[in-house]
Amino acid sequence: MKLKHNWWFVILAAILLISSLSIYVLHYLIFKDAHHIFIFLLHDVAFLPIEVLLVGLILERVLERREKRIRLQKLNMVIGTFFSELGNDLFRGLTESIENIGEAVEPLGVRGRWKNGDYINAINFLKSFRFEIKPEDLDLVSLREMLVSKRDLLVMLLGNPNLLENEEFTELLWSVFHLLDELWARTSFDDIPKEDRNHIVQDVRRVYRRLAREWIRYCRHLQQAYPYMFAFVVKTHPLRGVTDAPQQAVA
Repeated sequence: MKLKHNWWFVILAAILLISSLSIYVLHYLIFKDAHHIFIFLLHDVAFLPIEVLLVGLILERVLERREKRIRLQKLNMVIGTFFSELGNDLFRGLTESIENIGEAVEPLGVRGRWKNGDYINAINFLKSFRFEIKPEDLDLVSLREMLVSKRDLLVMLLGNPNLLENEEFTELLWSVFHLLDELWARTSFDDIPKEDRNHIVQDVRRVYRRLAREWIRYCRHLQQAYPYMFAFVVKTHPLRGVTDAPQQAVA
């Protein structure tokens, strides 16, 4: 296939060169003026670097930015599907097991008038804050059922080529998949060894941190591109109702 493609390129180049040469010969046969032929030929050659600059660099960059914007838009649609089908419920469910979640509601509580700096502060907060998980509050059976029911969705999302634009969202999906595998591998959670429970807790912490990070970024996208959807997200905040005081901060 590659050899065939190269042959077509050679044939096309030969046709174009022969066509150009034929036109120059026709021009000479009609006007008998080689002087003007070389003048215009030199003029065209002199303009060629400018044409390369305009078409090969400037126009190509414009098209590249447009294509990148389209790819990012498709990626955000994929992320939106994830949160609608699984992410929001998973975020709310895991929040119930976070012992110190009250300390995170204010810095992570996206509000309608947030600026870009507020989102940056929220992401930085996630980098240093440690979510303390109460193992006894983890409903592992319900969590497993939720993830198993959305396994096909996770497979579909991981197979989406647009994810190549966002490695961090891919990391989130793989974290969720790993947690699903850990839960699926156990037939029962009764008398689970402490070491295994601690491992699951670490997996949950990893998922929650990455889930919160991608949720913050998704909110920033919605605020910029779809204000009406952002307004709904603020009203249905996953951290609403954690405590009375932080709930007012989120509203």
